[in-house]
Amino acid sequence: MTNSENDHNHLYRNKMILGPMVRIGTLPMRILALQYGADLVYTDEIIDFKLIKSKRYVNDALGTIDFVDDDGVVVFRTCSLEKDRVILQIGTNDPDRAVIAAQMVEDDVAGIDINMGCPKSFSIKGGMGAALLRKPDLVQNIIRSLKAKIRKPISCKIRVFDSLDSTLNLLKLIEEAGANAIAIHGRTIDERPRHPNRNDYIRAAAYTLNIPVIANGDSCRINNYEDMKIFQEKTRASSVMVSRSAMKNCSIFDPSNMIKDVDDVIKEYLKLAIRYDNTTGNTKYCILQMLGNMQEYGIGKLVAGARDLKTISDIYEINDYYENICNSRNLYKQISIIPTSIQDNGHEDKSPINNDMIELPIIFVKRVFAHSNYPKTILNKWLMKNNFENPRFETKQIEKRFHSILYFQGKSYATPYLENTKKNAEQSAALVIIIKLGLCDDRKIIDTCMINKADNNSMSILEYRHQGRTYLIRR
Repeated sequence: MTNSENDHNHLYRNKMILGPMVRIGTLPMRILALQYGADLVYTDEIIDFKLIKSKRYVNDALGTIDFVDDDGVVVFRTCSLEKDRVILQIGTNDPDRAVIAAQMVEDDVAGIDINMGCPKSFSIKGGMGAALLRKPDLVQNIIRSLKAKIRKPISCKIRVFDSLDSTLNLLKLIEEAGANAIAIHGRTIDERPRHPNRNDYIRAAAYTLNIPVIANGDSCRINNYEDMKIFQEKTRASSVMVSRSAMKNCSIFDPSNMIKDVDDVIKEYLKLAIRYDNTTGNTKYCILQMLGNMQEYGIGKLVAGARDLKTISDIYEINDYYENICNSRNLYKQISIIPTSIQDNGHEDKSPINNDMIELPIIFVKRVFAHSNYPKTILNKWLMKNNFENPRFETKQIEKRFHSILYFQGKSYATPYLENTKKNAEQSAALVIIIKLGLCDDRKIIDTCMINKADNNSMSILEYRHQGRTYLIRR
């Protein structure tokens, strides 16, 4: 075994790990677990197709790296705090796709994990997750392909068979293919949390394999850090992975065994959700899981009915934190939309490209305009009435989005936002000039279309740099 392989294997030795959980393993929960003492954190399963169809963005406003699909959905968000400790779990049934997906993220994560244990129907029907357990040749092919092309450690997470011998045979094949670690959930595909975890299977694997074995599946018995150490001793595993218990109260990773009140944990989680602009739906889901049976009444009902992160921050009385984060983020956006140019010496020039550029943080929202009275129509009527020449639109396609600048009487008008269509981009530019000329004073239109207003703080804004200029994408 090479020194590099030893280093890769070492990543998984004597670690307490937050395991992958559907809809739970997003950035705020991962950071929370690390803050409490987790050594490694896994993302929830991300399907290879979704990663491959996404693009990587540096989101300076949040201090994150975002992988965003064509619909503006953040497929994976990470940050420097977890870079050396986050394992991205891929759902796949194809070696080539697995490699492409892994190559996209390998510089931003500590390792890649292949989901070979998820019993959910959507995974199995797609030939992923636990469906791979019956395809040992494909399992080996996926692992070998990743080991040949990816520089980071490769692991997998599996469930066991009824037969211990069958389980060990598969584990040996996985080890032979080059995996650096294996997480074992000690239940079969058909077994559920009410069934006992087969800790003896995990212990047998730990004695049989030379690579790290990560014990998983005993959450019902784990209430604090000491319980995790007992589970590790019981299975003789290299490390312990916890999911359900951590979902309920992430402070179980605290080595002091001091379990925090769930309300305090939720507040800390909520601050991270606000800090990293997590979606309202995902934040609500995670909080409700932490509330458990309390979600049916009182504060749980309030959270379930909340429409945005501001409302949830009101419920938990962290309004000042919410406002401070949003104000600082809006200030950053105002600074970041200043156009930049590249000087002849190759250095970035922070001064505006064009001092006559008039730019507003605004978007074209079609529904607030009468069909016959869009911004371009309003502008054209005014031009005809005053016998002015028509303005010139300069519209360019950037990736699959569009940006337009309107030139009129020596000045240019634009928004920093990219639109999904050429028509919408031109309408946005026209909206800027009609507001500046006083041709549009409808408060409903302005309040709906202006971005940097308090009631739009829950909107996620991504930054995209193209040819020396910063553009913004709304999600």
